Amino acid sequence: MKKILVAYATLAGSTAEVAGDVGEVLTQAGFTVDVLPVLQVGRLEGYDGVVLGGPMIVGWHRAAKRFLRQHRRELARLPLAVFVTAMSLTRTEDVVVDGVPVAIDGELPKPAAREGHLTFRERYARLSNYVRPILKAARPARPLSVGVFGGRLEYGRLPWWGVLFVMVVLRAPARDRRNWTAIRQWAAALPQVLNVAQPEAAG
Repeated sequence: MKKILVAYATLAGSTAEVAGDVGEVLTQAGFTVDVLPVLQVGRLEGYDGVVLGGPMIVGWHRAAKRFLRQHRRELARLPLAVFVTAMSLTRTEDVVVDGVPVAIDGELPKPAAREGHLTFRERYARLSNYVRPILKAARPARPLSVGVFGGRLEYGRLPWWGVLFVMVVLRAPARDRRNWTAIRQWAAALPQVLNVAQPEAAG
């Protein structure tokens, strides 16, 4: 039975819940799955694929990017997928960033207030601004898929700097924007995307 690691970084626990859901979908598909915080992951030996997730606040979670850098040689030989949770995303036509396909929760993107003129907040929340630093941290590894989903924001569970950034820059209200249907659909496609389908499922 093939084994998948679902590793995650989280600020307030909501990304951990997304990782758990991804792991549950993969388990139901017949895989052995470990769902672990990135700080609890040692070597990647024994895994047939890796899924890594983290929230987008002031950039992608530092621990998630650090995981990519620390394991870049191992990840260069393992199928890798990445997911991001965010409270805002500016609507663009992009579905690919630097050659990497991106699955976007259709309920997350919002159009710019003025067509052809992006505010600082709207520029910050562009798909390319979210994904390119992740791809850079992963090199020479390259994700086969990136999922971008809504997150959950609770001011009382964020560090003070996170609250300040979200209130002043993103101006996002506290709420739960997680679209479990979109998350599970992305997770269900991962075996094919990562080319780790079980032999019995493939034949």
